[in-house]
Amino acid sequence: MNHPHSPGDTPAHGRRRFVQGLAGGGIAAALGLRPGAGHAAPAAVPVLSGSTFDLAIGRSAVDFTGRARLATTVNGSLPAPILRFREGDTVTLRVANRLRDAWSSIHWHGLLLPANMDGVPGLSFDGIAPGDTWTYRFDVRQSGTYWYHGHSMFQEQAGLYGALVIDPLEPPPWHHDREHVVLLSDWTDMDPVALFRRMKKDAGYDNYYRPTVGDFVRDARARGFAAAWHERAMWDRMRMTPSDISDINGHTYTYLLNGTAPAGNWTGLFRPGEKVLLRFINGSAMTYFDVRIPGLKLTVVAADGQYIHPVTVDEFRIAAAETFDVLVEPSGQDAYAIFAQDSGRTGYARGTLAVRHGLAPPVPALDPRPLLTMDDMGHGGMDHGGHAAMGHGAPAAPAAVDHSAHAGHAGHAGMDHSAHAGHAAGAAGMDHGSGAMQAHPASEDGHPLIDMQAMSVSPKLDDPGVGLRGNGRTVLTYGAMRSLFADPDGRDPGREVELHLTGHMEKFAWSFNGEKFMDAAPLRMVYGERLRVVLVNDTMMSHPIHLHGMWSDVEDERGGFHLRKHTVDMPPGTKRAFRVRADALGRWAFHCHLLYHMEAGMMREVRVEERA
Repeated sequence: MNHPHSPGDTPAHGRRRFVQGLAGGGIAAALGLRPGAGHAAPAAVPVLSGSTFDLAIGRSAVDFTGRARLATTVNGSLPAPILRFREGDTVTLRVANRLRDAWSSIHWHGLLLPANMDGVPGLSFDGIAPGDTWTYRFDVRQSGTYWYHGHSMFQEQAGLYGALVIDPLEPPPWHHDREHVVLLSDWTDMDPVALFRRMKKDAGYDNYYRPTVGDFVRDARARGFAAAWHERAMWDRMRMTPSDISDINGHTYTYLLNGTAPAGNWTGLFRPGEKVLLRFINGSAMTYFDVRIPGLKLTVVAADGQYIHPVTVDEFRIAAAETFDVLVEPSGQDAYAIFAQDSGRTGYARGTLAVRHGLAPPVPALDPRPLLTMDDMGHGGMDHGGHAAMGHGAPAAPAAVDHSAHAGHAGHAGMDHSAHAGHAAGAAGMDHGSGAMQAHPASEDGHPLIDMQAMSVSPKLDDPGVGLRGNGRTVLTYGAMRSLFADPDGRDPGREVELHLTGHMEKFAWSFNGEKFMDAAPLRMVYGERLRVVLVNDTMMSHPIHLHGMWSDVEDERGGFHLRKHTVDMPPGTKRAFRVRADALGRWAFHCHLLYHMEAGMMREVRVEERA
């Protein structure tokens, strides 16, 4: 595909720059209603409460950039209405598909419910045909901040997502005076199907930053000429670029906060001295956001709807599909900027906490664009000169790694290490200081759609992440978060399954163990068992991994229970383990929550079955 710019263009040239959008963007803008015409601020997202809901999936005209487009909406709203349940209730949701030309669905992300209510076409049910209505009915067995979204093709990218808040039966272990939902997302004027085709043809379309001579000089001054030259040569041999942080970024996306573009300045009110609870939800298709509110400390009190020991930070990274509950105490000034820059530093979503509407505090400048290192890629401290695993094409495992024990697993969902289930350190707790190289499943050997394999991996639970280290701010990490409760199951895992996150950057191919969704056997679990799932990220991208229907209990580096999640972030070069209690019969989805990665193959079916 020919890019609409010359190699010397910068982001300041042409259309491919970050779009802050229209001040009165969204559905109102598509109707021709602009600020000064009675719509000085975008309309608030509707809130629906109770136990019975009627939702209609349709298409509505929206305009975030000056060009009207059709979005997939719920009840004519983008984002979809905020739904409020109450723990212990039985809820009924009648979902009508008013799309004339497409089947549809809604998945209730992170909720524990029967498999036939989960909303994944092909696994949970057939989907909702045009003109039909599907009734979801289930008991609400939890509380906290969650969200819901389409699970049919690319409807989620087109606007089918909304916040879901479940009020607890018992008061939470903190006090707050008011709350706001802060739902972050990414919008494109492109047809999402066309965007996917573009990724398959030219996966680097949005990544036209390349390391410069100035970057090399700075690196040489910091690390020495030889080290800088060696690393640059390694990147060249890999035909990759260390600036490839995200597949799609602000050159294509307009980032939204509660359905409002940056220029629209969504505003949530407060009174000085109040404690305000902010329910952050990353409802984006492909974007990691780094969030801060200059002038305010952020006390994180829940992750993925589950209480944690409060931890106070200046900033946090939120992966696609994650949620964080954050307490703030604004005082001393009338307005604070909610600033959520994308991880590649190409754009941001933005809103305001203020004592009244109409205030616009200064918006911080984007941080410097980050660059990946060999350590980030899981190759730190190793001599890669002869490793085919570092190049494109067909990687081979280093000679020091014996795959013979796994030769029979080439067509299976993962490597079953049940014989080692009792090891004290857990899968993620292997001795990473020993220099032992990471083994890989036989299904990866010589694979034409795997362009690299990580050789030196670790959990990295205390690592803030690429672009956040040493920035002068206190940044949230997985290691800093700890569930407020003990392991709800209490059993040691009875067996262990290892899955590798695999892909090919140039060909935009994504998989588990080199096997795409359509080619892979299901990962089978026995009802009631406790097992450990080990994930190894062999790619240079971060992947938020979501298991439907069951909790993912992340282990610490010693193999102990640490943090309950429904979505586990997997930065490059990491090996993380989580425990699963297989307490939900049926067929479930297990996938990367970067939408285009899932559609490109990084998905598995999980089957929970009665013991034979």
